[in-house]
Amino acid sequence: MAMAAAKLGIKARIYMPLGAALPKITATRDHGAEVELHGTTVDEALAEAKRYAEATGAVFVHPFDNEDIIAGQGTIGLEILEQVPDVDTIIVGVGGGGLLAGLSTAVRAKEAQLGKKIRIIGVQAEHAAAYPLSLAADALVPLKKVSTIADGIAVGRPGQLPFSIIKELVDDVATVSEDDIARALIFLMERNKLVVEPAGSVPVAALMNGKLKEEYGELGTVVCVLSGGNIDPMLMLKVIQRGLSAAGRYMTIKMMLSDRPGELATISRIISENDANVTGVDHTRVGGSLSMGDVSITIDMETNGTEHCNRVISALEEEGFRPIIVY
Repeated sequence: MAMAAAKLGIKARIYMPLGAALPKITATRDHGAEVELHGTTVDEALAEAKRYAEATGAVFVHPFDNEDIIAGQGTIGLEILEQVPDVDTIIVGVGGGGLLAGLSTAVRAKEAQLGKKIRIIGVQAEHAAAYPLSLAADALVPLKKVSTIADGIAVGRPGQLPFSIIKELVDDVATVSEDDIARALIFLMERNKLVVEPAGSVPVAALMNGKLKEEYGELGTVVCVLSGGNIDPMLMLKVIQRGLSAAGRYMTIKMMLSDRPGELATISRIISENDANVTGVDHTRVGGSLSMGDVSITIDMETNGTEHCNRVISALEEEGFRPIIVY
């Protein structure tokens, strides 16, 4: 929007929620647009943008509940059919629904020429998933609260126009957890060398968690739409840490020990013998839950996957320790 306005010589004022990705804010300003941060969700930012437009006479352009926006996003569907004509399944992230509505409209219009039905699946973060509820009720069901690292799809109320299209043309809208999203981001960075924002990675998250295969069996040739790369480096750091933990590549455990010589050495030996690498230790003698003669220890370690984590835990338990996995 900011770039289009700059090319046309039009003043643009873009509303975003507080906490929007810094690269997104910076890029928008670099295109010459004003950026106003308001509210904590896309819905709250939209409400303020509408209020400003009504008060000043500015033209309000809705980011997803708008025919022209939906039509423009539909060109992605045409590109997919042109570049991957043998596609069987298309998976798309969903916030307000503009992208999914436009893409599904374009794809369904071309199916007769292709001579086959293409499965189209939307994906939402499970704590910002208004579409499954709305589709089940056959009416818009706004969420009272949204909470997800995928800020680009953190929308509590679907658009009326996208909803009317999606309920007719889309096969399903699935949900993914925050850990699913983090794992997908790690996979895209590590295996595909792609930096994708959380909202753009949800299609891959849906593939990786296995639920779609359980529901539909073989999906055939799949296209995942990675719809954005606006991720703040600080958020990326947090997501990487969470993704490594979710993938069993990093583990933090906590346990109680007797305060006597050799206990820590025994734990270190067990962890070392099981090929885990300790990166941090917190050893505490004082605390409300600690008895005299007890200590609390928290250990951070690098591991090689879920099975490896389980092996380390089992080895500690066999020696009489009772580790609790923090994350």
